[in-house]
Amino acid sequence: MASAFSHALVAYAIGRSHRWTVNVKRFWTLTIFCSIVPDIDVLAFAVGIPYEHVLGHRGLTHSLFFAVVVGFGVVRLGFPEIFGSAAGNKLVVHFSLVTASHGFLDALTDGGLGVAFWAPFDSSRYFFPWTPVKVSPIGIVRFFSERGMQVLASELLWIGVPIGVWLVGIWAARWYAKNRYLPK
Repeated sequence: MASAFSHALVAYAIGRSHRWTVNVKRFWTLTIFCSIVPDIDVLAFAVGIPYEHVLGHRGLTHSLFFAVVVGFGVVRLGFPEIFGSAAGNKLVVHFSLVTASHGFLDALTDGGLGVAFWAPFDSSRYFFPWTPVKVSPIGIVRFFSERGMQVLASELLWIGVPIGVWLVGIWAARWYAKNRYLPK
C-alpha cells in the first residue's frame, strides 16, 4: 500500500480541484477520512482473514463498489441538508473519487497481491502495468524504519511531484481567471 501521507495528499489535491460551498472543516475531515478508510481492512489480519480473501487487505474495501457506497454514505450522514441535490451529487462524486484513489495508488505499488477493484462481483486482484511506488510496510513501528524512509522517498518522487505540479496548475489557472480582465 501507499502510505497514509500519500493517500491524504492525493485527497487534498482532489479536494482543491474544485471550489466547494459546504462546511469547510467537515468537508476536509471527511475527505481525509475517505482517503484512508479503505485500509480498515488491515483489521482482517487480526481476526484471521487471509490477505487473499475478498475481505482481506486490498479486497472489498479497495473496490470501486465500496468507494461509491462510501461516497453516498458520507454525504448522507455528513451533509444531509444537501443529500440528493445537485450540490450533494457533486459531493458524492468527490467522496467516491477520493475513496477510489486509495485503490488506484495501491495498484501503483510494487508489492502485495494487487487490488480487487471489482469486488464483490469479482475478487481478482490487479496492479497497474507500471508500479513505481515502493509498497509501504504495514504498522507504525515498521513504517518509521529505513524501509519506511525509502517508501517516503519513492512517494515523494512518484506521487508528491505530480501532485505538486497539479496544485500549481490549479493555482495558476485560478490566478489567470481572476486577473485576465484587469484593466491594463
